Amino acid sequence: MTEGVPCLLMRGGTSKGAYFLAADLPADPEARDALLLRIMGSPDGRQIDGLGGAHPLTSKVAVVSPSADPRADVDYLFLQVAVDLPEVSDRQNCGNLLAGVGPFAVERGLVPAGERETSVRIRMVNSGDLATATFPTPGGRVRYTGDAEISGVPGTAAPVVIEFPPGEGPLLPTGNVRDRAAGVPVTCVDNGMPTVLIAAASLGVTGYETPRELEEDTALAERLRAVRREAAVRMRLGDVSTATVPKLTLLAPPRHGGAVSTRTFIPVRCHPSIGVLGAASVAAGLRLDGAVGADLARLPVTGDHVRVEHPTGHLDLECGLGTDAAGRPTARRTAVVRTARKIFDGTVFPRPAPIPGGPR
Repeated sequence: MTEGVPCLLMRGGTSKGAYFLAADLPADPEARDALLLRIMGSPDGRQIDGLGGAHPLTSKVAVVSPSADPRADVDYLFLQVAVDLPEVSDRQNCGNLLAGVGPFAVERGLVPAGERETSVRIRMVNSGDLATATFPTPGGRVRYTGDAEISGVPGTAAPVVIEFPPGEGPLLPTGNVRDRAAGVPVTCVDNGMPTVLIAAASLGVTGYETPRELEEDTALAERLRAVRREAAVRMRLGDVSTATVPKLTLLAPPRHGGAVSTRTFIPVRCHPSIGVLGAASVAAGLRLDGAVGADLARLPVTGDHVRVEHPTGHLDLECGLGTDAAGRPTARRTAVVRTARKIFDGTVFPRPAPIPGGPR
């Protein structure tokens, strides 16, 4: 890899990541992950020797390839690269980097651009779920400028409309609208992202604290770990000690005209905003009678619109529920407007691989 690897660095939603064609990376997952650790500069709290930005939201990778699934144009594998640990995880999706997958597919010639706009059908390899991203391509080129604004990102950009068909898995992984985990009432919901909904008050916080204040609360962190471990078992996710799912979202009454106020943890770092798929799961959970947070939410009387407040603003979604043949709740429609911007397109040169038996 001394010649470097083709890479496109892009902001997708409120995250930033390195996008690669699968063909430009090793086919062997172990070799691929070792290379990505060197590219991103991990393990190192500053990621000083790589592309990573010293935070989980800026240490992400999207691997894109043509899809063999007739329902999709491209496959998108999301990889979370740990900052200060030598770990790469494929155990979750990322709805923020998803916003850049369609434009990346056009940039790399995987999907032809339309004359006005382009829709790219995407299979999220991590979960098998599908999404369709639609964005402007005037004259057959991706346009990144526009007037769409999303909280947590300065300025404006072209809108990327992402629509999610109903997933194949259950909306309620435990089969219950409400459970208890580590003695705390929770609702476990999966509308694209396994998420545990918790009333902030049940953990002795308001839910309006800053991310830093919440992260500095060591007692809260221990309770979150306990809730997460027990909820994961109930959700059939197994041992999640090295995984970033399920997400934990604290709920409080809205303060700024939205449906609910949120603070989300990955797993005990507090998200400065909220992930797209996590917000979709929150929105679905709020519409379930008896769910944790349903009594706190202020939902519109009609329509599917849900505004989810987070530490740096809000995220707007369309989320409608229905029922399946057995009467179980299902997501009927989920859609969100995000933005993406190409930051750098070129060649990244990874840190040299350590010499066996030598210093690391």
